[in-house]
Amino acid sequence: MSQDSIAAPESVRKLSGRRRREVVAVLLFSGGPIFESSIPLSVFGIDRQDAGVPRYRLLVCGGEEGPLRTTGGLELTTPYGLEAIGRAGTVVVPAWRSITSPPPPEALDALRRAHEEGARIVGLCTGAFVLAAAGLLDGRPATTHWMYAPTLAKRYPSVHVDPRELFVDDGDVLTSAGTAAGIDLCLHIVRTDHGTEAAGALARRLVVPPRRSGGQERYLDRSLPEEIGSDPLAEVVAWALEHLHEQFDVETLAARAYMSRRTFDRRFRSLTGSAPLQWLITQRVLQAQRLLETSDYSVDEVAGRCGFRSPVALRGHFRRQLGSSPAAYRAAYRARRPHGDQLASAPVEHVPAQASPQIRRAAAAAAQAGSATASSAVPEAVKSYSEAFASGQGRPSLPGQRSAP
Repeated sequence: MSQDSIAAPESVRKLSGRRRREVVAVLLFSGGPIFESSIPLSVFGIDRQDAGVPRYRLLVCGGEEGPLRTTGGLELTTPYGLEAIGRAGTVVVPAWRSITSPPPPEALDALRRAHEEGARIVGLCTGAFVLAAAGLLDGRPATTHWMYAPTLAKRYPSVHVDPRELFVDDGDVLTSAGTAAGIDLCLHIVRTDHGTEAAGALARRLVVPPRRSGGQERYLDRSLPEEIGSDPLAEVVAWALEHLHEQFDVETLAARAYMSRRTFDRRFRSLTGSAPLQWLITQRVLQAQRLLETSDYSVDEVAGRCGFRSPVALRGHFRRQLGSSPAAYRAAYRARRPHGDQLASAPVEHVPAQASPQIRRAAAAAAQAGSATASSAVPEAVKSYSEAFASGQGRPSLPGQRSAP
């Protein structure tokens, strides 16, 4: 599902009479991060008509009893409750406090009712978990923060989770990736409602690019669902991560797990949210990406060290996942780094603390090639805004980001 794809018109319900398209309700919960929560408030709640941006009417609604506590212990009081959602043509859930906690039933009912009455429902970052809990993502494509995508896929198997996209527009239900990607989706909504010129004017006010190309691929790491640490398949996953430089297939993994291929596929998917073949290819590509960034190995050598049968196989999978050839990716990556600035070798830090020792050792071994830590990728997601904005002035943009249509 491409970023800007839109469902067929017949799948979008007609807006009920009491709702207004220009009214945007933002649904906040206690414990939600303030950055994600502030994005729709800033985009839809400030009058910028002087800059050519049509005005929305914002309703900030509490999804539960207040005051609502947010980042840093700040307390918020919302001017509206759930009843105000009944007037909105668009309802935005910017975040949810915990991917392991169920949202309030009253809030889920309000979202279902809004959708039935034709409102556009938007989930930013972990807000996708609220939409999924309401059943609004069943059978639909969706995305969320790459770190939580496997958990979303496992918990809601009927949702077609794509962790590669910055956002997914499925007509009347839209979702975005984590943190700064919420800005991309909100700008997309303005573009859909009022055109490219209005979205561009808003982007200039926000000092961000009007449209980022590409997806979340460059921010992905080897994160695994927390539940994997105690699962019998943990040793098989650990072995795979430790032996990515070897040529083996899913049948090899199934044999190590003493399972048939069919049983292994089913168990692996239920555990990680991904098909084992796709997971294995993704891990090999991620390892190749790290080696291209941190070593001087030739593309042929990188292919061999990542378990690809040939450089041709590496190039094909690399281009499909990152939208670029390995050589072009390396050249652009190095062009964007200050001269002499080398990434320090460090182990991957985002494997859950409760994961098994085998998993943690495997992640550390896989990072010995000099991979960047996952923690460095998070600020990179934010910094990419200024980089993308500057790329029009001659700075090379990083391949691996698919161009939006």
